[in-house]
Amino acid sequence: MPISVEAPFARSSNPIDVVEELVGANDWTFSRHSDSELMFEVAGHWSGYQMYFLWQHDMGALFFSCQLELRVPETKRPQVFELLARVNENLWIGHFDLVSEGAAPVYRHTVPLRGTAGASAEQLEDLIDAAVVECERFYPALQLVVWGGRSIADALSVARMDTIGRA
Repeated sequence: MPISVEAPFARSSNPIDVVEELVGANDWTFSRHSDSELMFEVAGHWSGYQMYFLWQHDMGALFFSCQLELRVPETKRPQVFELLARVNENLWIGHFDLVSEGAAPVYRHTVPLRGTAGASAEQLEDLIDAAVVECERFYPALQLVVWGGRSIADALSVARMDTIGRA
């Protein structure tokens, strides 16, 4: 699900401004709660993904999370924690975690921006793309463990399978 940037975007000392321009260019509905945070949803093949950006000016860092529409029952959390740990071993950018409140899997990443001119639209585009790609890849594995009663090894083999074409 590649996102597109058609118009030139200005860099801003507040990267949330750039995120807002990017979200607007893709016609995604968003909610900007303050100068430092913005939320929006992206539709994927398996799920909707709630994206959240938070700018920590004092730290010079941009926090990003992408929450999956999946609740993990308490009885399945140990298996999901193990699955996410195994998945995280293969990620280059970001990591998966399980949010304690609501027990939803979330992809997270923080981008340090101290000493830079700010985040570019291309950097933010890559961050969103990476999150959607990884969430789409591992959502079926999570479903297999949570609702299918499958082993972690089985779920990972499905997630790592490269498919060609569409059924």
